[in-house]
Amino acid sequence: MKNLQLFSILLLLAMAFIQACQTGNSQPNADNTYTENLEAFPKLLDRPENIKMGKEWENVTNEYLSYRDKILKDDQELESRLRLAQLFIVEARVTGEHGHYYPAALQVCDDVLERSKENKDMYFMASTVKAGVQLSQHDFTGALKTGQEALAINPLNAQVYGVLVDAYVELGEYDKAVEMADKMVSIRPDLRSYSRVSYLREIYGQMEGPENAFDAMNLAVDAGFPGTEESAWTRLTLGYLYWNYGRQEEAKEQFEIILDQRPNYPFAIAALGDLAMEMNQKEEAEKLLTQAAAIIPEVGFYESLALLRKEQGNETEYQKLVTEVNKMYTDDVATGHNMSMEYINYYLHVTPDLDKAMEYAQIEYKTRSKNIDVNRLLAEIYYKKGDYTKAQSILKLHQSQAPKILHYFCLRGLIAMANNDKKSGKKDIEMAFKLNKELSSDLAEIARKQI
Repeated sequence: MKNLQLFSILLLLAMAFIQACQTGNSQPNADNTYTENLEAFPKLLDRPENIKMGKEWENVTNEYLSYRDKILKDDQELESRLRLAQLFIVEARVTGEHGHYYPAALQVCDDVLERSKENKDMYFMASTVKAGVQLSQHDFTGALKTGQEALAINPLNAQVYGVLVDAYVELGEYDKAVEMADKMVSIRPDLRSYSRVSYLREIYGQMEGPENAFDAMNLAVDAGFPGTEESAWTRLTLGYLYWNYGRQEEAKEQFEIILDQRPNYPFAIAALGDLAMEMNQKEEAEKLLTQAAAIIPEVGFYESLALLRKEQGNETEYQKLVTEVNKMYTDDVATGHNMSMEYINYYLHVTPDLDKAMEYAQIEYKTRSKNIDVNRLLAEIYYKKGDYTKAQSILKLHQSQAPKILHYFCLRGLIAMANNDKKSGKKDIEMAFKLNKELSSDLAEIARKQI
Protein backbone atom coordinates (compact mmCIF):
# COMPACT_ATOMS: atom_id res chain seq x y z
CA MET A 1 0.00 0.00 0.00
CA LYS A 2 2.82 2.39 0.88
CA ASN A 3 4.58 1.62 -2.40
CA LEU A 4 1.35 2.27 -4.31
CA GLN A 5 0.90 5.59 -2.58
CA LEU A 6 4.50 6.54 -3.31
CA PHE A 7 4.06 5.58 -6.95
CA SER A 8 0.92 7.71 -7.22
CA ILE A 9 2.70 10.71 -5.75
CA LEU A 10 5.64 10.31 -8.10
CA LEU A 11 3.30 9.94 -11.05
CA LEU A 12 1.46 13.12 -10.14
CA LEU A 13 4.74 15.00 -9.76
CA ALA A 14 5.94 13.76 -13.11
CA MET A 15 2.68 14.78 -14.81
CA ALA A 16 2.89 18.17 -13.22
CA PHE A 17 6.45 18.59 -14.44
CA ILE A 18 5.51 17.56 -18.00
CA GLN A 19 2.53 19.93 -17.97
CA ALA A 20 4.74 22.76 -16.76
CA CYS A 21 7.24 22.11 -19.51
CA GLN A 22 4.48 21.98 -22.12
CA THR A 23 2.97 25.18 -20.81
CA GLY A 24 6.34 26.83 -20.88
CA ASN A 25 6.94 25.72 -24.48
CA SER A 26 3.47 26.68 -25.74
CA GLN A 27 3.36 30.09 -23.94
CA PRO A 28 6.86 31.53 -24.12
CA ASN A 29 5.59 35.01 -23.08
CA ALA A 30 3.65 33.88 -19.97
CA ASP A 31 6.23 35.22 -17.54
CA ASN A 32 6.40 38.49 -19.42
CA THR A 33 2.61 38.80 -19.30
CA TYR A 34 2.60 38.19 -15.55
CA THR A 35 5.30 40.82 -15.08
CA GLU A 36 3.36 43.32 -17.17
CA ASN A 37 0.17 42.66 -15.17
CA LEU A 38 2.11 42.96 -11.92
CA GLU A 39 3.56 46.32 -12.93
CA ALA A 40 0.12 47.63 -13.89
CA PHE A 41 -1.54 46.38 -10.69
CA PRO A 42 -2.65 49.10 -8.20
CA LYS A 43 0.13 49.58 -5.67
CA LEU A 44 0.09 49.46 -1.88
CA LEU A 45 2.15 52.43 -0.72
CA ASP A 46 4.55 51.94 2.14
CA ARG A 47 3.35 53.47 5.40
CA PRO A 48 5.59 55.91 7.25
CA GLU A 49 7.49 54.01 9.92
CA ASN A 50 5.77 55.67 12.88
CA ILE A 51 2.25 54.59 11.79
CA LYS A 52 3.00 51.03 10.72
CA MET A 53 1.65 49.83 14.08
CA GLY A 54 3.80 46.71 14.02
CA LYS A 55 1.69 43.66 13.30
CA GLU A 56 -1.08 45.77 11.74
CA TRP A 57 1.10 46.81 8.79
CA GLU A 58 2.38 43.26 8.40
CA ASN A 59 -1.23 42.04 8.20
CA VAL A 60 -2.17 44.74 5.69
CA THR A 61 0.81 43.87 3.49
CA ASN A 62 0.02 40.16 3.61
CA GLU A 63 -3.63 40.77 2.76
CA TYR A 64 -2.68 42.96 -0.17
CA LEU A 65 -0.25 40.38 -1.56
CA SER A 66 -2.84 37.63 -1.14
CA TYR A 67 -5.54 39.60 -2.98
CA ARG A 68 -3.11 40.65 -5.69
CA ASP A 69 -1.89 37.12 -6.37
CA LYS A 70 -5.40 35.69 -6.48
CA ILE A 71 -6.55 38.37 -8.92
CA LEU A 72 -3.53 37.96 -11.20
CA LYS A 73 -4.01 34.19 -11.26
CA ASP A 74 -7.76 34.31 -11.82
CA ASP A 75 -9.19 37.13 -13.87
CA GLN A 76 -12.69 36.36 -12.51
CA GLU A 77 -11.69 36.52 -8.84
CA LEU A 78 -14.24 39.07 -7.58
CA GLU A 79 -14.18 38.73 -3.80
CA SER A 80 -10.47 39.52 -3.63
CA ARG A 81 -11.01 42.58 -5.84
CA LEU A 82 -13.68 43.87 -3.50
CA ARG A 83 -11.55 43.25 -0.41
CA LEU A 84 -8.71 45.06 -2.13
CA ALA A 85 -10.94 48.12 -2.65
CA GLN A 86 -11.91 48.07 1.03
CA LEU A 87 -8.26 47.82 2.05
CA PHE A 88 -7.44 50.86 -0.12
CA ILE A 89 -10.23 52.87 1.52
CA VAL A 90 -8.81 52.23 4.99
CA GLU A 91 -5.26 53.00 3.86
CA ALA A 92 -6.42 56.31 2.38
CA ARG A 93 -7.45 57.53 5.81
CA VAL A 94 -4.52 55.96 7.68
CA THR A 95 -1.87 57.44 5.40
CA GLY A 96 -3.56 60.54 4.00
CA GLU A 97 -2.74 59.38 0.47
CA HIS A 98 -6.26 60.05 -0.83
CA GLY A 99 -5.11 60.91 -4.33
CA HIS A 100 -3.64 57.45 -4.78
CA TYR A 101 -6.06 55.19 -2.96
CA TYR A 102 -9.52 56.58 -3.75
CA PRO A 103 -9.13 56.48 -7.55
CA ALA A 104 -7.63 53.00 -7.22
CA ALA A 105 -10.53 51.81 -5.05
CA LEU A 106 -13.04 53.33 -7.48
CA GLN A 107 -11.38 51.59 -10.42
CA VAL A 108 -11.47 48.25 -8.63
CA CYS A 109 -15.16 48.70 -7.71
CA ASP A 110 -16.09 49.55 -11.29
CA ASP A 111 -14.17 46.48 -12.45
CA VAL A 112 -16.14 44.27 -10.04
CA LEU A 113 -19.43 45.83 -11.11
CA GLU A 114 -18.63 45.17 -14.76
CA ARG A 115 -17.82 41.51 -14.03
CA SER A 116 -20.64 40.76 -11.57
CA LYS A 117 -23.79 41.77 -13.42
CA GLU A 118 -25.18 38.26 -13.01
CA ASN A 119 -24.06 37.93 -9.38
CA LYS A 120 -26.49 40.04 -7.32
CA ASP A 121 -24.71 39.63 -3.98
CA MET A 122 -21.35 40.70 -5.37
CA TYR A 123 -22.94 43.52 -7.39
CA PHE A 124 -24.64 44.77 -4.23
CA MET A 125 -21.42 44.78 -2.20
CA ALA A 126 -19.43 46.45 -4.97
CA SER A 127 -22.12 49.13 -5.32
CA THR A 128 -22.10 49.80 -1.58
CA VAL A 129 -18.32 50.07 -1.42
CA LYS A 130 -18.26 52.30 -4.50
CA ALA A 131 -20.84 54.62 -2.93
CA GLY A 132 -18.56 54.92 0.10
CA VAL A 133 -15.66 55.98 -2.14
CA GLN A 134 -17.89 58.50 -3.91
CA LEU A 135 -18.79 59.98 -0.51
CA SER A 136 -15.09 60.26 0.34
CA GLN A 137 -14.51 62.15 -2.90
CA HIS A 138 -17.52 64.38 -2.15
CA ASP A 139 -19.57 63.13 -5.08
CA PHE A 140 -22.72 63.09 -2.97
CA THR A 141 -25.23 62.93 -5.82
CA GLY A 142 -23.34 60.02 -7.36
CA ALA A 143 -23.11 58.27 -3.99
CA LEU A 144 -26.86 58.59 -3.46
CA LYS A 145 -27.60 57.11 -6.88
CA THR A 146 -25.19 54.21 -6.36
CA GLY A 147 -26.50 53.61 -2.84
CA GLN A 148 -30.11 53.55 -4.00
CA GLU A 149 -29.21 51.00 -6.67
CA ALA A 150 -27.63 48.84 -3.98
CA LEU A 151 -30.65 49.24 -1.68
CA ALA A 152 -32.95 47.98 -4.44
CA ILE A 153 -30.94 44.74 -4.48
CA ASN A 154 -30.69 44.22 -0.71
CA PRO A 155 -32.76 46.30 1.76
CA LEU A 156 -31.56 44.28 4.78
CA ASN A 157 -27.92 45.37 4.96
CA ALA A 158 -26.80 47.97 7.52
CA GLN A 159 -23.84 49.23 5.48
CA VAL A 160 -25.96 50.47 2.59
CA TYR A 161 -28.16 52.44 4.99
CA GLY A 162 -25.01 54.08 6.35
CA VAL A 163 -24.10 55.21 2.85
CA LEU A 164 -27.59 56.63 2.36
CA VAL A 165 -27.52 58.44 5.73
CA ASP A 166 -24.32 60.21 4.73
CA ALA A 167 -25.53 61.05 1.23
CA TYR A 168 -28.85 62.47 2.46
CA VAL A 169 -27.10 64.52 5.17
CA GLU A 170 -24.70 66.03 2.66
CA LEU A 171 -27.55 66.82 0.26
CA GLY A 172 -29.59 68.40 3.06
CA GLU A 173 -32.36 65.79 3.11
CA TYR A 174 -32.29 65.46 6.88
CA ASP A 175 -35.65 63.75 7.41
CA LYS A 176 -34.64 61.03 4.96
CA ALA A 177 -31.28 60.73 6.70
CA VAL A 178 -33.05 60.12 10.03
CA GLU A 179 -35.22 57.46 8.41
CA MET A 180 -32.15 55.68 7.04
CA ALA A 181 -30.33 55.96 10.38
CA ASP A 182 -33.27 54.40 12.21
CA LYS A 183 -33.20 51.43 9.83
CA MET A 184 -29.45 51.12 10.10
CA VAL A 185 -29.35 51.03 13.89
CA SER A 186 -32.28 48.58 14.01
CA ILE A 187 -30.34 46.16 11.79
CA ARG A 188 -26.93 46.61 13.38
CA PRO A 189 -26.46 48.80 16.47
CA ASP A 190 -22.70 49.33 16.30
CA LEU A 191 -19.97 51.94 16.03
CA ARG A 192 -21.03 53.03 12.54
CA SER A 193 -24.73 53.36 13.23
CA TYR A 194 -24.42 55.05 16.65
CA SER A 195 -21.99 57.67 15.27
CA ARG A 196 -24.47 58.61 12.55
CA VAL A 197 -27.29 58.86 15.08
CA SER A 198 -25.10 61.19 17.14
CA TYR A 199 -24.48 63.55 14.24
CA LEU A 200 -28.16 63.73 13.36
CA ARG A 201 -29.05 64.48 16.96
CA GLU A 202 -26.53 67.31 16.94
CA ILE A 203 -28.07 68.74 13.77
CA TYR A 204 -31.50 68.65 15.38
CA GLY A 205 -30.20 70.29 18.56
CA GLN A 206 -30.47 67.24 20.84
CA MET A 207 -27.51 68.11 23.06
CA GLU A 208 -29.20 67.70 26.45
CA GLY A 209 -31.68 65.37 28.12
CA PRO A 210 -32.39 61.78 27.12
CA GLU A 211 -31.19 60.54 23.73
CA ASN A 212 -28.66 63.32 23.19
CA ALA A 213 -25.76 63.44 20.73
CA PHE A 214 -23.10 62.84 23.39
CA ASP A 215 -24.75 59.63 24.59
CA ALA A 216 -24.98 58.22 21.07
CA MET A 217 -21.34 58.97 20.30
CA ASN A 218 -20.24 57.40 23.57
CA LEU A 219 -22.16 54.28 22.57
CA ALA A 220 -20.28 54.33 19.28
CA VAL A 221 -16.93 54.55 21.09
CA ASP A 222 -17.88 51.72 23.45
CA ALA A 223 -18.83 49.52 20.49
CA GLY A 224 -15.36 49.83 18.92
CA PHE A 225 -12.24 47.76 19.47
CA PRO A 226 -9.53 49.90 21.14
CA GLY A 227 -6.48 50.55 19.01
CA THR A 228 -8.05 50.13 15.60
CA GLU A 229 -8.09 53.08 13.22
CA GLU A 230 -11.88 52.99 13.06
CA SER A 231 -12.19 53.24 16.85
CA ALA A 232 -9.61 56.01 16.97
CA TRP A 233 -11.54 58.01 14.38
CA THR A 234 -14.79 57.54 16.32
CA ARG A 235 -13.23 58.68 19.59
CA LEU A 236 -11.71 61.64 17.73
CA THR A 237 -15.23 62.60 16.63
CA LEU A 238 -16.42 62.38 20.24
CA GLY A 239 -13.53 64.63 21.28
CA TYR A 240 -14.48 67.25 18.72
CA LEU A 241 -18.11 67.04 19.81
CA TYR A 242 -17.06 67.87 23.39
CA TRP A 243 -14.80 70.65 22.13
CA ASN A 244 -17.47 72.24 19.93
CA TYR A 245 -19.73 72.58 22.95
CA GLY A 246 -17.19 74.10 25.33
CA ARG A 247 -15.98 70.96 27.08
CA GLN A 248 -12.31 71.31 26.21
CA GLU A 249 -10.92 69.23 29.08
CA GLU A 250 -13.12 66.28 28.12
CA ALA A 251 -12.06 66.73 24.51
CA LYS A 252 -8.39 66.70 25.47
CA GLU A 253 -8.94 63.55 27.52
CA GLN A 254 -10.44 61.76 24.49
CA PHE A 255 -7.54 62.79 22.23
CA GLU A 256 -5.04 61.54 24.80
CA ILE A 257 -6.86 58.22 25.19
CA ILE A 258 -6.53 57.73 21.43
CA LEU A 259 -2.77 58.18 21.64
CA ASP A 260 -2.56 55.70 24.52
CA GLN A 261 -4.38 53.12 22.42
CA ARG A 262 -2.92 54.01 19.01
CA PRO A 263 0.41 55.87 19.35
CA ASN A 264 1.30 58.46 16.71
CA TYR A 265 -2.28 58.73 15.46
CA PRO A 266 -1.79 61.99 13.55
CA PHE A 267 -5.37 63.25 13.75
CA ALA A 268 -5.33 63.10 17.55
CA ILE A 269 -1.94 64.83 17.66
CA ALA A 270 -3.21 67.58 15.37
CA ALA A 271 -6.39 67.93 17.43
CA LEU A 272 -4.31 68.50 20.55
CA GLY A 273 -2.27 71.02 18.58
CA ASP A 274 -5.37 72.93 17.47
CA LEU A 275 -6.69 72.85 21.02
CA ALA A 276 -3.39 74.24 22.31
CA MET A 277 -3.53 77.01 19.71
CA GLU A 278 -7.05 77.96 20.83
CA MET A 279 -5.76 78.13 24.42
CA ASN A 280 -2.93 80.42 23.25
CA GLN A 281 -0.25 77.80 23.97
CA LYS A 282 1.58 78.52 20.74
CA GLU A 283 4.81 76.62 21.44
CA GLU A 284 2.89 73.46 22.29
CA ALA A 285 0.65 73.94 19.26
CA GLU A 286 3.67 74.32 16.98
CA LYS A 287 5.29 71.16 18.32
CA LEU A 288 2.17 69.05 17.94
CA LEU A 289 1.07 70.33 14.54
CA THR A 290 4.58 69.93 13.14
CA GLN A 291 4.63 66.38 14.48
CA ALA A 292 1.28 65.53 12.88
CA ALA A 293 2.24 67.05 9.51
CA ALA A 294 5.46 65.02 9.51
CA ILE A 295 3.49 61.77 9.82
CA ILE A 296 1.01 62.10 6.94
CA PRO A 297 0.33 64.76 4.27
CA GLU A 298 -3.05 65.88 5.57
CA VAL A 299 -3.95 69.32 4.22
CA GLY A 300 -5.76 70.35 7.42
CA PHE A 301 -2.54 70.01 9.42
CA TYR A 302 -0.75 72.37 7.04
CA GLU A 303 -3.61 74.87 7.20
CA SER A 304 -3.44 74.91 10.99
CA LEU A 305 0.31 75.47 10.84
CA ALA A 306 -0.20 78.29 8.35
CA LEU A 307 -2.66 79.99 10.69
CA LEU A 308 -0.20 79.59 13.55
CA ARG A 309 2.64 81.14 11.53
CA LYS A 310 0.32 83.98 10.59
CA GLU A 311 -0.49 84.65 14.25
CA GLN A 312 3.22 84.54 15.06
CA GLY A 313 3.88 87.13 12.35
CA ASN A 314 6.17 84.74 10.46
CA GLU A 315 5.18 85.79 6.94
CA THR A 316 7.91 83.77 5.19
CA GLU A 317 6.88 80.46 6.73
CA TYR A 318 3.21 81.33 6.30
CA GLN A 319 3.67 81.85 2.56
CA LYS A 320 5.63 78.58 2.25
CA LEU A 321 2.78 76.69 3.88
CA VAL A 322 0.17 78.44 1.72
CA THR A 323 2.10 77.36 -1.37
CA GLU A 324 2.18 73.78 -0.10
CA VAL A 325 -1.54 73.81 0.71
CA ASN A 326 -2.34 75.11 -2.77
CA LYS A 327 -0.33 72.27 -4.31
CA MET A 328 -2.10 69.69 -2.14
CA TYR A 329 -5.50 71.01 -3.17
CA THR A 330 -4.52 70.95 -6.84
CA ASP A 331 -3.34 67.35 -6.55
CA ASP A 332 -6.56 66.27 -4.83
CA VAL A 333 -8.75 67.93 -7.45
CA ALA A 334 -6.71 66.30 -10.22
CA THR A 335 -7.53 62.86 -8.80
CA GLY A 336 -11.28 63.46 -8.76
CA HIS A 337 -11.79 64.85 -5.25
CA ASN A 338 -14.34 67.67 -5.01
CA MET A 339 -12.64 70.18 -2.70
CA SER A 340 -15.12 73.05 -2.92
CA MET A 341 -16.04 73.05 0.78
CA GLU A 342 -12.39 72.92 1.78
CA TYR A 343 -11.66 75.80 -0.59
CA ILE A 344 -14.48 77.87 0.95
CA ASN A 345 -13.04 77.52 4.45
CA TYR A 346 -9.53 78.07 3.11
CA TYR A 347 -10.46 81.37 1.46
CA LEU A 348 -12.52 82.44 4.45
CA HIS A 349 -9.93 81.77 7.14
CA VAL A 350 -6.47 80.72 5.99
CA THR A 351 -5.79 83.13 3.13
CA PRO A 352 -8.81 85.44 3.06
CA ASP A 353 -10.30 86.08 -0.36
CA LEU A 354 -14.07 86.55 -0.21
CA ASP A 355 -14.48 86.53 -3.99
CA LYS A 356 -12.77 83.15 -4.31
CA ALA A 357 -14.75 81.82 -1.35
CA MET A 358 -17.96 83.00 -3.03
CA GLU A 359 -16.97 81.28 -6.28
CA TYR A 360 -16.69 77.89 -4.60
CA ALA A 361 -19.73 78.45 -2.39
CA GLN A 362 -21.87 79.09 -5.45
CA ILE A 363 -20.62 75.83 -6.99
CA GLU A 364 -21.72 73.86 -3.93
CA TYR A 365 -24.96 75.77 -3.57
CA LYS A 366 -26.04 74.81 -7.07
CA THR A 367 -25.82 71.09 -6.30
CA ARG A 368 -26.84 70.94 -2.62
CA SER A 369 -28.49 74.14 -1.48
CA LYS A 370 -30.42 72.31 1.24
CA ASN A 371 -27.27 71.45 3.18
CA ILE A 372 -27.06 73.67 6.25
CA ASP A 373 -23.26 73.92 6.17
CA VAL A 374 -23.30 75.09 2.56
CA ASN A 375 -25.93 77.77 3.09
CA ARG A 376 -24.34 78.79 6.41
CA LEU A 377 -20.99 79.38 4.70
CA LEU A 378 -22.64 81.21 1.81
CA ALA A 379 -24.48 83.44 4.28
CA GLU A 380 -21.22 84.07 6.15
CA ILE A 381 -19.58 85.23 2.92
CA TYR A 382 -22.45 87.62 2.18
CA TYR A 383 -22.25 88.89 5.77
CA LYS A 384 -18.51 89.54 5.51
CA LYS A 385 -19.02 91.26 2.15
CA GLY A 386 -21.56 93.56 3.82
CA ASP A 387 -24.63 92.26 1.96
CA TYR A 388 -26.71 91.67 5.08
CA THR A 389 -30.04 91.43 3.25
CA LYS A 390 -28.79 88.63 1.02
CA ALA A 391 -27.17 86.88 3.98
CA GLN A 392 -30.46 86.92 5.87
CA SER A 393 -32.44 85.65 2.89
CA ILE A 394 -30.11 82.65 2.57
CA LEU A 395 -30.62 81.64 6.20
CA LYS A 396 -34.37 82.30 6.20
CA LEU A 397 -34.76 80.07 3.19
CA HIS A 398 -33.47 77.13 5.20
CA GLN A 399 -34.64 77.79 8.75
CA SER A 400 -36.99 74.81 8.61
CA GLN A 401 -34.11 72.44 7.85
CA ALA A 402 -32.64 71.67 11.24
CA PRO A 403 -30.80 75.01 11.76
CA LYS A 404 -30.03 74.23 15.39
CA ILE A 405 -26.29 73.68 15.29
CA LEU A 406 -24.08 75.94 17.34
CA HIS A 407 -22.40 78.03 14.62
CA TYR A 408 -25.73 78.62 12.88
CA PHE A 409 -27.03 80.47 15.94
CA CYS A 410 -23.99 82.73 16.14
CA LEU A 411 -24.09 83.70 12.46
CA ARG A 412 -27.84 84.15 12.38
CA GLY A 413 -27.63 86.44 15.41
CA LEU A 414 -24.94 88.61 13.82
CA ILE A 415 -26.89 88.90 10.57
CA ALA A 416 -30.09 89.82 12.44
CA MET A 417 -28.27 92.55 14.36
CA ALA A 418 -26.72 93.86 11.14
CA ASN A 419 -30.28 94.14 9.78
CA ASN A 420 -31.34 96.10 12.91
CA ASP A 421 -33.25 93.20 14.47
CA LYS A 422 -31.41 93.59 17.77
CA LYS A 423 -33.82 91.49 19.85
CA SER A 424 -33.67 88.36 17.69
CA GLY A 425 -29.97 88.81 17.08
CA LYS A 426 -29.14 89.03 20.77
CA LYS A 427 -31.28 85.98 21.51
CA ASP A 428 -29.47 83.85 18.92
CA ILE A 429 -26.02 84.99 20.02
CA GLU A 430 -26.83 84.29 23.66
CA MET A 431 -28.00 80.81 22.64
CA ALA A 432 -24.67 80.22 20.86
CA PHE A 433 -22.71 81.16 23.98
CA LYS A 434 -25.04 79.11 26.16
CA LEU A 435 -24.15 76.07 24.05
CA ASN A 436 -20.44 76.95 24.23
CA LYS A 437 -19.30 79.81 26.42
CA GLU A 438 -15.75 79.32 25.09
CA LEU A 439 -16.86 79.60 21.44
CA SER A 440 -13.81 80.60 19.41
CA SER A 441 -13.91 81.96 15.86
CA ASP A 442 -13.68 85.30 14.11
CA LEU A 443 -17.49 85.50 14.14
CA ALA A 444 -17.59 84.63 17.85
CA GLU A 445 -15.25 87.53 18.62
CA ILE A 446 -17.54 89.92 16.74
CA ALA A 447 -20.57 88.44 18.52
CA ARG A 448 -19.06 88.96 21.99
CA LYS A 449 -18.69 92.65 21.28
CA GLN A 450 -22.33 92.86 20.15
CA ILE A 451 -23.71 91.70 23.50
